[in-house]
Amino acid sequence: IQAAESAARPLEVDPYRNQLFELFVFANGAGLTSPNEAGDLTAETLCRELSARCGLLAATQQQAGQSQVKLGPKELQQMRPLWAVMRLWMEWTYAWDRWAEFHPSEAAVED
Repeated sequence: IQAAESAARPLEVDPYRNQLFELFVFANGAGLTSPNEAGDLTAETLCRELSARCGLLAATQQQAGQSQVKLGPKELQQMRPLWAVMRLWMEWTYAWDRWAEFHPSEAAVED
């Protein structure tokens, strides 16, 4: 996220998307992209942890308690890359989990 922000480029383009996807592959290989008791790296957990690190969790919780109050421009700017990470992570998780459903011959070979 920091590298993409420094370059003023979106996370959805390479090399940032590729780097994030490599992290996803490692997390998935370690069994962390599904919820579990020992801890996980699901899209929701990842977004919550990243938002806490940059102070957005407190800002959104504070705003949620107030009616008709919007996040400021700084917070919205910080949220955009988190939304991108969460969206990409969810898409990859969905596709990865359904791979065997659409590639039955390849899944049978692996078994």
